[in-house]
Amino acid sequence: MRRWILVSMPLLLLALIPASPRAEAAVAPPGFTDEVVAQVDAPVGMDWLPAGGWMLVATQRGLVQHVEDGAVTTLLDLGPKICTNVERGIAGIATDPDPASRAFYLYYTAKGSDPSCPTTAGEPNPPGAPRNRVSRFVLRADGTVDPASETVLLDGIYSPAGYHNAGDLHVGKDGYLYVTTGDGGCDYRGDSGCGGANDASRDRNVLNGKVLRITRTGGIPPENPFHGSGTARCQFAPAPAGTTCQEAFAVGFRNPFRFAFDPDAAGTSFRVNDVGQNVWEEIDQVSKGADYGWPIREGHCAQTGSETDCGAPLSAGLTNPIYDYPHSTGCGSSSGGSITGGAYVPRGVWPAEYDGSYLFADYVCGTIFRLSPSLTRTGLVTGLGASSAVDLAFSRYTPQRGLYYTSYAKGGEVHRIDYTGSANRTPSAALAAQPSSGAAPLATALSGAGSTDPDGDPLTYLWSFGDGSPAATTTTAAIGHTYAAGTWTATVRVRDAGGLVSAPATVTIRSGDDAPRATITGPAAGTLFTVGGSYRLSGSATDAQDGTLPAASLSWTVIRVHGNHTHPFLGPVTGNDIAFTGPAPEDLAAAANSYLRIALTATDKQGLATTVTRDFRPLQVPVTLATSPAGRTVTANGLPVTGPATMTSWAGYGITLGVPPQTDSAATLWGYSSWSDGGAQTHAFTTPSSQATVTATLTARPPLDRAGWTVSASGSAPGEGPGLALDGDPATRWTSGTAMAAGQWVQLDLGRSLAIRHVVLNAGAASPGDYPRGYTVSLSADGVTWGAPVATGAGTEQVTRATFATQTARYVRITETAAAPNWWSIAEVNAFS
Repeated sequence: MRRWILVSMPLLLLALIPASPRAEAAVAPPGFTDEVVAQVDAPVGMDWLPAGGWMLVATQRGLVQHVEDGAVTTLLDLGPKICTNVERGIAGIATDPDPASRAFYLYYTAKGSDPSCPTTAGEPNPPGAPRNRVSRFVLRADGTVDPASETVLLDGIYSPAGYHNAGDLHVGKDGYLYVTTGDGGCDYRGDSGCGGANDASRDRNVLNGKVLRITRTGGIPPENPFHGSGTARCQFAPAPAGTTCQEAFAVGFRNPFRFAFDPDAAGTSFRVNDVGQNVWEEIDQVSKGADYGWPIREGHCAQTGSETDCGAPLSAGLTNPIYDYPHSTGCGSSSGGSITGGAYVPRGVWPAEYDGSYLFADYVCGTIFRLSPSLTRTGLVTGLGASSAVDLAFSRYTPQRGLYYTSYAKGGEVHRIDYTGSANRTPSAALAAQPSSGAAPLATALSGAGSTDPDGDPLTYLWSFGDGSPAATTTTAAIGHTYAAGTWTATVRVRDAGGLVSAPATVTIRSGDDAPRATITGPAAGTLFTVGGSYRLSGSATDAQDGTLPAASLSWTVIRVHGNHTHPFLGPVTGNDIAFTGPAPEDLAAAANSYLRIALTATDKQGLATTVTRDFRPLQVPVTLATSPAGRTVTANGLPVTGPATMTSWAGYGITLGVPPQTDSAATLWGYSSWSDGGAQTHAFTTPSSQATVTATLTARPPLDRAGWTVSASGSAPGEGPGLALDGDPATRWTSGTAMAAGQWVQLDLGRSLAIRHVVLNAGAASPGDYPRGYTVSLSADGVTWGAPVATGAGTEQVTRATFATQTARYVRITETAAAPNWWSIAEVNAFS
């Protein structure tokens, strides 16, 4: 029995919280500086107002803030009306290019009728569930925002699992508002599954999994690709099934988290960064009306779950990304990958070698990459750490046009990267204190060891203790100081050899105030959770000065740790004895290396806080999928599995199992017979609390009686006529005689009308270049009148099967649809009921 090894799934949207502060320091190229602009909690997006160049930063937890000279001012708080559990919250912000409008746009998750913000994992969208929304807000003349100025432009965008919300938005050169939406993580209808099985983005009547384009007042641009018969508005709710949303500009995306316009293009040209499933991260050059294939495709491959097996080639009507990279080498030499922010380098802002470059960030790699116009990738800024860069943008409407990026590292930061050339670059200061609180007098060791100089110069440390004591200057990074009772602010600046002085770094010292002592009591240490199980967050805290702290002094946050990055799950929530439900894994691939981390923060009356954590792990269960006979294929959450294979699941997790029609190397057709658990051919299997094996039994399906069959073709090579494709010998084959050309065909005459459901092409010993590049299967009763093709495909393997709804016909024609340089060969062609 072989072990089924699943690739670790990447991050699925990125409103994420770091498991711990990173120790890495960003490393920019020679001639560039990277400096912290401001500390902002969970900064998910940013943009600039054309009037005055104000920088607006949106946080995942519901705030819109003005950042200027390191100061952060809150302009709008949507907290009470939004859901922030899982990856919900504010996902994107864009400003209106008309200075007179003073308007900006937000994409956020609005609460439904159920204030608990429910999620689902494979079931239909729960009643009262939240939905993603796009709204327009207006600043008052004094710079504040009136919440009542909100105008809802789009609503009803599903967020069933809380993941894959996407939510970037920008105004293009054409003056229209573009918006990206994710597939919701799980199917809103509950009929296809989650992760790679979720086909919500294929539904044209909903706004999920698409790039949308609307006017800045919510209307439909006349140039949009979908108008007229068969289309409908989906502005506030899905349209009837079978129709296409008029808001759709492009379709077939998984989680198109960020996108960027090319500022130097003549018109509106942009690329979308679509976060991948198990294998590929991709960048799409978006065209009007194009379909990028999810979940049929991931990156430039069919969604096979494999980096080496790309599956069927691109089908007609689908578009490949312009660039993708696999998780196995996405970070250079280590596994991982979750593409986030993107930005074009404006011409003339940086040296000419950067003109036309596209920059993109990877949250797991902790790197900002540069993609040249020839699509060569190099690292630009490294050392950001995991769970870091989220959004990228070059500043607009300001004289200093640097590259800004938001990061979730160190509790949340906004950075700016500037080009300085050979000029001396300004150092950066960092400050820590140990201890920073305790009984007075408090002897504290101050350390500036985290300070850096981009040119490698030695640093001089300029200390201010904040308590009236004389300032000090040292050439070492540490100094001691004793503080009398009180609350004090210590400061350090660093000076390089060229005389440039950094911005200050500060730390608060509380002498005479002991930090609270906090304890987590529930869930109890060592407890394992199950999916759907009920649990409570409970704890206590005491303080030397305040005694037992009340529940109002306790705050809880739960994050999901996945490999070397994190996802939000719950909180922060104030109080005690907080109820929550054990979640499902993001996908089967994440079940082996994911768990919850609970954090309890206790804050005393003086504002001094202590945080303690406890890991809360799932009950992991080995589940073996077997087949009888062995070696046949089943699907688990839509991904193919060759039985027997063992995976790691979580107790209580529902796995969608299926048995697809399949053909072996001898061209035998195998069909579903039964599952050992009594389930239907496709059914949900709930993982038990102990090891389990589920076996699918398949039976060989004999071909139709071939007595009286004949075969003809549009052409043949000498000695390789079409009869060789019907002689039962895979060592002999019909060959087209010329290079593949669209319109060539092979045709079966069954001699009588038969019920047909499958056609199998066996290329025998032909090389892959001799397989049909694209084909259709058509049926006819008389060999003269042919209906529309019943199946399309491409023969990328030795044996290719076309399956369709059962029909009665006498004639079967396989027509080549894609030209190629080699001949087209078929060793055997067969039809099955």
